[in-house]
Amino acid sequence: MAAFPFEIAATDGAARTGVLKTARGDIRTPAFMPVGTAATVKALTVDQVASTGADIILGNTYHLMLRPGAERVSRLGGLHRFMRWEKPILTDSGGFQVMSLSNIAKVTEEAVTFASHIDGSRHVLSPERSVEIQADLLGSDIVMQLDECVAWPAEETRAAEALRLSARWGARCKAAFGEREHQALFGIQQGSTIEALRRESAERLVEIGFDGYAIGGLAVGEGHEAMCEVLDYAPGLLPADRPRYLMGVGKPIDLVEAVARGVDMFDCVLPTRSGRHGQAWTWNGPINLKNARFAEDDTPLDETSDCPASRDYSKAYLHHLVKAEEILGQVLLSWHNIAHFQALTAAMRAAIAEGRFEAFRRDFRSAQRTG
Repeated sequence: MAAFPFEIAATDGAARTGVLKTARGDIRTPAFMPVGTAATVKALTVDQVASTGADIILGNTYHLMLRPGAERVSRLGGLHRFMRWEKPILTDSGGFQVMSLSNIAKVTEEAVTFASHIDGSRHVLSPERSVEIQADLLGSDIVMQLDECVAWPAEETRAAEALRLSARWGARCKAAFGEREHQALFGIQQGSTIEALRRESAERLVEIGFDGYAIGGLAVGEGHEAMCEVLDYAPGLLPADRPRYLMGVGKPIDLVEAVARGVDMFDCVLPTRSGRHGQAWTWNGPINLKNARFAEDDTPLDETSDCPASRDYSKAYLHHLVKAEEILGQVLLSWHNIAHFQALTAAMRAAIAEGRFEAFRRDFRSAQRTG
């Protein structure tokens, strides 16, 4: 019996809409999770994030274990209390950041030993320690297994080694996690862009048994078309009655195409990172507010939006803030982008429920091309 009921309300082709019911509130799917790397969604208050319609955010195990330290967060009441976010939190395992940010000493069967990118201090992250940090110290609602994510492109033998190690680590995470009433554990499918390996990974994970399943190892440089080719089959290898989470993705078009292929959950730093660099995402694609053509544009980013950042400020004002390097520009564009991603997932949920998702997808793609 899974920790959280997952109720699929409607399907349209492979696309699904439903609700993942957690102890801290419902997560409406398709869901986009803003990334709160270091116990903050960058530049925004939790009230601003909640106002966009976000049901859940993501916290980062690697960053929090290094600073301020998982034990300290625990002493201060856990991650929800620490950052004043009362809704669900999913924490990643730390594995991806260990691979991408640290000076790795070694990956062994037992654990990953690495040097902090902050001060060079040495740390050991095992499957058991990852679960302890996430579930017991941070107190996250959805815990991710520790996995090994290989760089792309990956040779088949290397990708196979990583997926098998990840599966063994997944079994150890499951044993360490045990049975919990108010927290869930997700496994992570690996296998690079090789279908046979993705299938093997899925079979191993299903045999272990998780509350949800993630598709890992994408959005690592393979490009939109290659990602879609993997998503043509990868979600279907995972149990249909549990949530499917595509990690680290992505651009709005990536979300729409992944939902069309049966994915339910997403996270990405893109909305806030774009916002900090003067880029706004709109229904016609991204625009760069640094461009001189916006200097006297008195229209808002999205007059139909409920988000004040989208509705109440002109592009001319945002252009001025960005050019003047005012902090408010980063705040408003980050807020707008998060709101836009939430509006996108809400629009997809409605389109699936009403049986018009293919038309929505076609219109969306067309608008992006002309934007």
